[in-house]
Order: sequence, then C-alpha cells, then structure tokens
Amino acid sequence: MNFSMKIVKNNVMKNEYRITYMKDTITINTINVYYESYVEEGREKPTIILIHGFLSSIFSFRKLMPLLTEHFHVYAIDLPPFGKSEKSRSFFYSFSTYSKLVASFCAKKKLSKVNIVGHSLGGQIAMHVAKTYPDLVNKLVLLCSSGYITRPSRKMLAASYIPFFKWYMKRKLAESGIRGNLMNVVYDKKIVNEELELGYVEPFLDEAIFDALLVMYRKLENHLISNELNQITTETLLIWGKEDRVTPLSVGKRLHKDLPNSKLIVYEKAGHLIPEEIPEKIVTDIKKMINLST
Repeated sequence: MNFSMKIVKNNVMKNEYRITYMKDTITINTINVYYESYVEEGREKPTIILIHGFLSSIFSFRKLMPLLTEHFHVYAIDLPPFGKSEKSRSFFYSFSTYSKLVASFCAKKKLSKVNIVGHSLGGQIAMHVAKTYPDLVNKLVLLCSSGYITRPSRKMLAASYIPFFKWYMKRKLAESGIRGNLMNVVYDKKIVNEELELGYVEPFLDEAIFDALLVMYRKLENHLISNELNQITTETLLIWGKEDRVTPLSVGKRLHKDLPNSKLIVYEKAGHLIPEEIPEKIVTDIKKMINLST
C-alpha cells in the first residue's frame, strides 16, 4: 500500500517546518523496488541516498534517517532481494546492475548531484555508481564498506547448481541464528534486543529470498580493484568502527589509500553496524563534509 504522512519537527532555531514521509514501491526495469523518503517540498536541501548492506534493509538506517531529515532530503532503497523489494529469480544481481538501478531510481525521482551513503555491501555499490555515473554523484560516504572481495571459486559456483545447495546456504545463514549474527556485527552487545532481531529477521520469513540469494551468489562480480578505485575522483568520506570484524579497519585503510580524494575517520568502541551504534557521530561527520553548519 502506498501512503504518505506529514511529520512536523523543530530545528535548532525552533522554527517549524514540515516534512513528507513516504513509503512506496517503484518499478525499475520490471523489478518492484521498495523505498522510504523524507522530503521537504519547497526547501533547498542536499539530497542523500542510503544504500544498505548484505542481508540487511532500510531497517538498518532506522536511527540514522530521522537525524538526517533536518538537513537533507533523504531516500533509502531496499536493494532486491532484501527488505520489502521484490525477490526475483530473473534479476541480474551484479554490481553493474545495482548501480544502474540506483541511477534509474534517481532519474525517476528527478534527482541530481546526490550524496550517496553506503553501508557494507552498499558502500561497494556506491563506489560503482560513482565510477559509472560520476556526474550523478556529489559526494560519497562509505560506512564500513566492503572491498577487495573476489567471486567464489569455480568449484563453489559449480556446486551452487546442485539441487541441495540452496538448503546448505540457508542452513549456513541460520547456524549462528539472528542473535548470534547481530552479536558479531556490533561492539556493544547490549544494543541487541528483540526489536533489532525482529527487524533483521523479517525479510527472511519469505522463502523466495533464498532462491534470489542463490542467483545473487552466482552473479556478483569481483569488487573494484586498486586501479579502478584510483579512477574515482568523487570526494569520499570513509567512516569505520575500530572493532569491525566483518570488514576490518585494514580494508578501510586500503580503500583510503586507493581512493584519491578520500578521508578516513575511525571510531573506538564501534563495530560493523555503525548506523545502529553511532548514528549521531555519522550525521555530524556528513554535515561537516557537505559544509552544513547547523
């Protein structure tokens, strides 16, 4: 169901302004893509596109989005097959296709010179967008971005066509359970509660996601390598949790070296899920990067 509602907030000067919050689904190249947005009509503000990570969804930005709305028009996309987007077996799950999807979304929404914030796998997709569509992107913010991962071996790709492989993959995902997986991506274990668990497990209650994940496993390309990253001249901010066990700080330092116009900020006592752990600090860093003083 498509709907919108008005949200009234106060800025630091106590002046009232009105923001339209919308949940909607848009069709891009025959695939239904779910998104949420906070847009203030008639007010000039920079635009931010939020791209989540692997096995995640817009839910991962639940603390970040409200903090961004005072200063930005905000759009968050559920990448297929995650969240509430279509879990299609026909979608070509590759970085090039994902970057085209983001560009097509911006075209449909008439967005230009956007700032892209990508978390984990979303950071890799954000870099592909900047490389392929440099005129579309103003600045990049990479939150514990994935990097330098290669495709599965030919042996593993061949094994993925064996009928039981989907069930093997499903079992591997379930081995640690949702709580165990969340414990691995945060520094402060106390933030893992029932609300967090339900938010991350909900998309996986739809059995169709596992068929889509199998297709995704076969289609994703290698991550961008050094000489490709060198070509991205977009101003880039890398924000990392020092205790990240998923994409360790060494990846952030290497990306910082390979991205010619980048800055790296590292936070102590933070893990991989920094949109959940340090949202206020992330927003402060983004505002400084885009030269917003309020």
